[in-house]
Amino acid sequence: MTFIIILIVLLLVVLGAVGWAVSAYNGFVKSRNVIQESWRQIDVELNRRYELIPNLVETVRGYAAHERNTLEQITALRNQARALAGQSGGQPSQERAAIESQLSQAVSGLLVTVEAYPDLKSNTNFLQLQRELTDTEDRIAASRRYYNANVRDYNTRVESVPSNLIANFAKFEKATYFELNDPIARQAPGVSFGEISQRPAQAQQAPQIAQQSVDNPVQAPQPQVQPQQQPVDRPPFGN
Repeated sequence: MTFIIILIVLLLVVLGAVGWAVSAYNGFVKSRNVIQESWRQIDVELNRRYELIPNLVETVRGYAAHERNTLEQITALRNQARALAGQSGGQPSQERAAIESQLSQAVSGLLVTVEAYPDLKSNTNFLQLQRELTDTEDRIAASRRYYNANVRDYNTRVESVPSNLIANFAKFEKATYFELNDPIARQAPGVSFGEISQRPAQAQQAPQIAQQSVDNPVQAPQPQVQPQQQPVDRPPFGN
């Protein structure tokens, strides 16, 4: 009887372990598919940007000939990014992420520079390209955040115990982030907490003083009245 009980317990443990392993494996497969789908969304927007940039360059060149170096840089980065996309089969890589980040900075800088050209700003074709590029950049940023969040969750499971046992057995490797490599965007703004803590106090003192002056106007000094000396109470019984 005892042997049968032990056998049943062992069988339940084995079934539980197998069930957990199958569930963990399916979880890895699901996470990998979600990462691939989220990357395809980024890739679509990147290709859309590849198509918009030549039109933008040609439009700006007709009005801002002095920006030739900037236009040539954007064209070179665009061609380099597209070549890396073809070499990697459209998959993310750190090298491609770095080039795409430089391309985003160059395009953003160009859109800021054209503010000095009023004729270009009034061009209908340029305004449409500017709007489409801005929307594309916003979608790239949103898709990148979603993709990196999925990669973080997946990589955490790959490295965590005991799910890493299934990952090593089934050869699930860590996914690649698509990060923004912009030191200016990454730099946190400097904040002095000492100044901030003093500002509210200084700001509150002025209205409080003004309110006190209104509520308590200055009055003429009143003559001081000396209190009358009260007789000292004697104890009811003498010694």
